[in-house]
Amino acid sequence: MKKLVNDPKNVVAEAVAGFGAAHADIVRISTEPTYIVRTEAPVAGKVGLVSGGGSGHEPLHGGFVGFGMLDAAVPGAVFTSPTPDPILAATKAVDGGAGVLHIVKNYTGDVLNFETAADLAAADGIEVRSVIVNDDVAVKDSLYTAGRRGVAGTVLVEKIAGASAERGDALETVAAIAERVISGVRSMGVALTPCVVPHAGEGSFTLADDEIEIGIGIHGEPGRARIKLEPADAIVDRLLGPILEDIPFVAGDEVLLFVNGMGGTPQIELYIVFRRAAEVLAEQGIEVSRTLVGNFTTSLEMQGTSITVLKLDDELTALWDAPVQTAALRWGR
Repeated sequence: MKKLVNDPKNVVAEAVAGFGAAHADIVRISTEPTYIVRTEAPVAGKVGLVSGGGSGHEPLHGGFVGFGMLDAAVPGAVFTSPTPDPILAATKAVDGGAGVLHIVKNYTGDVLNFETAADLAAADGIEVRSVIVNDDVAVKDSLYTAGRRGVAGTVLVEKIAGASAERGDALETVAAIAERVISGVRSMGVALTPCVVPHAGEGSFTLADDEIEIGIGIHGEPGRARIKLEPADAIVDRLLGPILEDIPFVAGDEVLLFVNGMGGTPQIELYIVFRRAAEVLAEQGIEVSRTLVGNFTTSLEMQGTSITVLKLDDELTALWDAPVQTAALRWGR
């Protein structure tokens, strides 16, 4: 498999260095231990937001460090949780005296390592709260989790909680708003091709030329079913049905519709997916009042997509609309 890498062992370090050089107006980089932090951190009197996880899902999480979103992101090795030490260091780096919120995707390694870091931070006098994102409706348990996986809905949690912290809300309020987003967001994805982890050099799973995996995880975990390739509209219906049934979403709801690419999917195909998803929601009387389309939570170069739907209210909508300035999301400034 062809990749633009030097030594596979140095992929994360070199990518983080390049990210820091490209976005020096927004972030600075720590190398020992490795984490990405917004340039002005810590912000006095502001709740700090820290997230992270295995690399390979870019722009998650480093691409969302900056004004109105995360204060720090901690990248692990590809598809591998960061250890507690860099999480603790990042937590200390963003502590402005108002406490720190950890936003954690529901994978066993992430949960355990962030929990350990939070305990160590508490021993140093830093108040830490944690929220666990588990928006994937595809499977209850997977190779990496007890319970549902945290996937693209994490972006929406980070943006809305980040806006809450930026406006000066207290730690308990920011955590409660993050939990509201988690309770109202659902996602499901599909893979057309596998991803290739740099040090492995081959696909993480095998699909025949005419097969797709419904309900795939962002590390290539198995989903609900492996089926023959179908037209885009049929695939969207397969993904959207379980999402809408899960909360459930009902006529009259206002939602944010987020169509995410898995890394190797052209924008033209993502908009075909969005068109059908919006059509289905309209047929059910659900109003799409906010949108997001693009590659935001990826699985290296996997071809595929995920659909995320978030139930909105006036406050969550206002927080979504609030200004943000990061490498991957920016508006209103």
